[in-house]
Amino acid sequence: MIIHHVFFWLKDPNSPDDLARLVTGVRSLAGIEPVRSLYVGTPADTERRDAIDASYSVSELLFFDDLAGQRAYQEHPLHRRFVEQCAPLWKRCIVYDCVASP
Repeated sequence: MIIHHVFFWLKDPNSPDDLARLVTGVRSLAGIEPVRSLYVGTPADTERRDAIDASYSVSELLFFDDLAGQRAYQEHPLHRRFVEQCAPLWKRCIVYDCVASP
């Protein structure tokens, strides 16, 4: 299983409209066939500690069966449309991909 975790920092973190557009865009990615699960979140109001980075605006967590599915997702027209429409909203995007440990 491949886990794809992406964090976005909005250019205007105080804009509820930009936040809503980004969340809607991320949710649209669930329609891509190889996506097994998709979770969208915003920072939780948990205890602040040095190890916690709550500076991001939105995160997405996606699961794929394998690398082929993750590659197909990257090339899918819905993903390309998401990037085209939503990239102007964010100033930073960080991706963490990992293989699930047995």
